[in-house]
Amino acid sequence: MPDGKYAIVERDDIAIHLFQEDPLKFSPVAIHIFTEGLEDLHTELQDRGASVSQGILRKPWGNRDFRVNDISGNEIKFTEPISVMK
Repeated sequence: MPDGKYAIVERDDIAIHLFQEDPLKFSPVAIHIFTEGLEDLHTELQDRGASVSQGILRKPWGNRDFRVNDISGNEIKFTEPISVMK
């Protein structure tokens, strides 16, 4: 990306988003998992006691996602492109 602090590496259907942080500061990681059936997955994870930090939201870049955090602060973003919604 233009500011040099964010990059996306893609191959096949996998995308890794990389963020540059202060190297002296601990920073948790975040990953995106692209999926379909976002509502069912959200309900399943909530029912299993996952720490949902953000409910399903529509994002301006054409996706919907929700976010789950583990006990170390790492974030998993479950993302569904709006174009696959029926």
